[in-house]
Amino acid sequence: MTASSYRRIAVLDIGKTNAKVVVLDSETGAEIAVLKRPNIAVKTGLYPHYDIEALWSFALDALKSLAREPGFDAISITTHGAAAALLGRDGALAMPVIDYEHEYPEQIRDAYTALRPSFGETFSPRLAMGLNVGAQLHYQKSAFPEEFAKVTDILTYAQYWTARLTGVAANELTSLGCHTDLWNPKTGSYSSLVDRLGIRGLMAPIRSAFDAIGPVLPEIAAELGLGETVPVYCGIHDSNASLLPHLIHREAPFAVVSTGTWVINFGVGGDLDHLDQKRDALANVDAYGRAVPSSRFMGGREFEILSAEIGPVDEKPAQAAIGPVIAKGIMLLPNIAPGSGPFPGKTSRWIGAEEVSREERHAAACLYLALMTDACLGLIGAKGAVIIEGPFALNETYLKLLAALAGREVIALPGTTGTSQGAALLTGIRPVASAETHFPPADIPGLLAYRDRWYAAME
Repeated sequence: MTASSYRRIAVLDIGKTNAKVVVLDSETGAEIAVLKRPNIAVKTGLYPHYDIEALWSFALDALKSLAREPGFDAISITTHGAAAALLGRDGALAMPVIDYEHEYPEQIRDAYTALRPSFGETFSPRLAMGLNVGAQLHYQKSAFPEEFAKVTDILTYAQYWTARLTGVAANELTSLGCHTDLWNPKTGSYSSLVDRLGIRGLMAPIRSAFDAIGPVLPEIAAELGLGETVPVYCGIHDSNASLLPHLIHREAPFAVVSTGTWVINFGVGGDLDHLDQKRDALANVDAYGRAVPSSRFMGGREFEILSAEIGPVDEKPAQAAIGPVIAKGIMLLPNIAPGSGPFPGKTSRWIGAEEVSREERHAAACLYLALMTDACLGLIGAKGAVIIEGPFALNETYLKLLAALAGREVIALPGTTGTSQGAALLTGIRPVASAETHFPPADIPGLLAYRDRWYAAME
């Protein structure tokens, strides 16, 4: 990737929980301006869906404001996965962009399970709700045939926003390769499901995440007050955006744990031969089109639920509570957010938590997250240092516990979400090393025995 001369890059970053527009300085890698809003699903209509027009209005307002100060000379896009946009002949949405947390009727779920390709073809496990984009498309086509008949183009989600800014429709590999059932990572081509659903002719052309798709449309550029032609880059799935900076400047093997609503674990340098589809292990596809062993659980959502229940806690007393929590056997078992993760079918419960302090409950929650992450890393045979991106990189209790459980160094990147920086790299700017905090594996008395008891309690 050759270095570009862009000084500032605007990144439209649409996550499952929040949407934001960030301006990054290419020389320092710093986020010099950020505007954000919640991403709230609409429950009315054909099915629960994202409020695309509200997100579009937010994006335009934010870009207009940021064009004035601090300014930018390129735009990149990153979004959550498990979403696709279905366009009609006029280029507008023919159907709403479905919320992947919507559950379908049993008859439609069963029909899709019988239709989808094997794990050996797609390395995409059968996931709950609409977490397989193929399941979304099957549901939309089966339940709403009249509306689906009007669809002329199917776009992956990040590329929908690129198309909206440029008028050019495209699909991209990181979004096609994130548990959609639509992609065969070994052959680097669409899976057999595309033809079984009869949608091959609807799929927009595939472009590289690094491609400049086009300039901002003239009428939008005028509305935003952009004085010069501003290129828009193809865009990338958000977890793969977090992975990209490390692919550029780290030697394999290593693991990246991208934290947000989801905790996505990448085993860079690993193979696909030992993945267990029943435990939410799968292959993602990186920005260069290569398959990467991956695993996941909904850790950010779970910690959000736990934090609301526990209330605010100071970090140092929480760390001091680790010893008592281990000694007392205070445990939280999976799953708080059902339907995904390394322990399917388990129902969350506390053990030994009747008379505990807030700090002890917080420490037990951090232990839970570290144990879940450790389990996920084991599922993908991850080797080498473990790099933590996103909000969990600020949780020192979690980081120390994970290093001790994994038995190797954990590197936290606390100043970044990873997604915006990774998306900015699509424009060809040089990656800038960010501040790292290193946590060597320490011996925490009783921790490994606690892990054994935690597993036994799930039996």
